[in-house]
Amino acid sequence: MSDPLPRKPVRRGIYLLPNLFTTGAMFAGFYAIVAAFLGFFEHAAIAVFIAALLDGMDGRVARLTGTQSEFGVQYDSLSDLVSFGLAPSLVMYTWSLQYLRDFGPVWSKVGWCAAFLYAACAALRLARFNTQVGVADKRYFQGLASPAAAGLCMSFVWSMDNLGIEGQWLCFFTPFLIVIAGLLMVSRVRYFSFKAWPAGDRVAFVWIIVAVLIIVALALNTALVLLALTVVYALSGIVITLWGLRSRASRRRLRAARRHPRPPEAHP
Repeated sequence: MSDPLPRKPVRRGIYLLPNLFTTGAMFAGFYAIVAAFLGFFEHAAIAVFIAALLDGMDGRVARLTGTQSEFGVQYDSLSDLVSFGLAPSLVMYTWSLQYLRDFGPVWSKVGWCAAFLYAACAALRLARFNTQVGVADKRYFQGLASPAAAGLCMSFVWSMDNLGIEGQWLCFFTPFLIVIAGLLMVSRVRYFSFKAWPAGDRVAFVWIIVAVLIIVALALNTALVLLALTVVYALSGIVITLWGLRSRASRRRLRAARRHPRPPEAHP
């Protein structure tokens, strides 16, 4: 009996289309770093927003084309670290934080430590997200997503640059902004995830009107509108979390009252 025909070896490779989007996002983050060192801070901020746009597209493209892979997940995470971790921290440092060195060695350390804290928090945020895939509630993010934190910092740089306000004038405010953004990324604050929206193929008509209004506002003043949107989103998670804590505390008090009802008061 003759031997069966040998099977062709399985060709190993990666999916091209979604990883091209991921590579584009990483290139935009790298370009932001180069532009910041050359002093083109508006270009650097815009590049980070382009990276966020491409980052939002790669996963959707992979799902639509059925080209999801573990390689793509890990590659996307590394790209996010460059685009939304290292790039914003270095842009903020070259734009404003570096001028703290004019006030002495201690303030100089405050500047680069604040930038490093943000980058480290972005890395921790991404690592935690990767370990919670398939376990966490897809409707919410735990902690501020790294693209949103980067958008908050870069829209601030972009807005101030358009208003003619130099980073060195804000060098004592910038550390607070970048540290708060970093800590929000690793916090347990819950943020609504737009990846789970819309739930179906249809949305309410009012959302079309809202989208048109946002587009018109962006056309009028892109930087300030992006800054307002990112600030509102950053604050929304704090409001959602505090409201949830208050609701759970109210439910616990109600259950305790039902288990241990008060005896009726005696009347004379």
